[in-house]
Amino acid sequence: MAETESYTATCRTSEPASTDGLGAPVRGYDFSDPTVDYHKLLSTFRTTGFQATSFALAVDEINKMIASKLIPKPEESMSARTNCTIFLGYTSNMVSCGVRETIRFLVQHRMVDCIVTTAGGIEEDFMKCWAPTHVNSFDVSGASLRAQQINRIGNLLIPTQNYCLLEDWITPILDQMVVEQKNDGVLWTPSRLINRLGREINNPESIYYWAWKNDIPVFSPAITDGGIGDMLYFHSYRNPGLVLDIIQDVKELNVLATHAVNSGMIILGGGLIKHHICNANLMVKL
Repeated sequence: MAETESYTATCRTSEPASTDGLGAPVRGYDFSDPTVDYHKLLSTFRTTGFQATSFALAVDEINKMIASKLIPKPEESMSARTNCTIFLGYTSNMVSCGVRETIRFLVQHRMVDCIVTTAGGIEEDFMKCWAPTHVNSFDVSGASLRAQQINRIGNLLIPTQNYCLLEDWITPILDQMVVEQKNDGVLWTPSRLINRLGREINNPESIYYWAWKNDIPVFSPAITDGGIGDMLYFHSYRNPGLVLDIIQDVKELNVLATHAVNSGMIILGGGLIKHHICNANLMVKL
């Protein structure tokens, strides 16, 4: 009797109408065709399930941003660059890894209007202009790496020498910034520092070279939380006086959002960069 009741409870037949509203059938890409249709392959992500479906939904949102960006902006919206201001935020590991080249492409071709990132997302771009970051293993001994003056980011390795190259390059630039602040009254902010470094690097492999070239602002509200912060600290003893005004950057970022005709947010990672972009867009009057 108990076995019969269990069978009845678990093997009840679904009514045909009960599948309505359950969603599209799961189906992936068929690789039988020797010629891979990459557009169709990516389109099938929507019905593949799991994270592939989330990826497809994200693509839909970005396509909406692009379509809106291509629409001519209203004549009265003089301060907005395009009909859709796209904010791109990413944590430093996106620059540590090969995603850096994708970000550089977006900035080079003016596909985003504003960047928010962390200190590591700034310094590692510049360091890669002189020396590589290396792919290794998650399992390599931290103690042995420390003894060799090698720094770990997951399974990526950066020799300390790369940071030394950065410091040798950035120190005279900081010296000149102090001169301009004292003699010309220049008000430096983290974004203006990054813009200056992008100009000075003069290397088309750099994200921030193209940000400078295309006048795309880059905000890093925690610019001191990284190697650049250490260099700013040491520089404050060798040549004191440099001031970076973070309040002006907050104002500029919020103005970008409030003056936007439409806005889109692409955020890779969480924490500071996510909150900074979302908070700016909360300023918009809906």
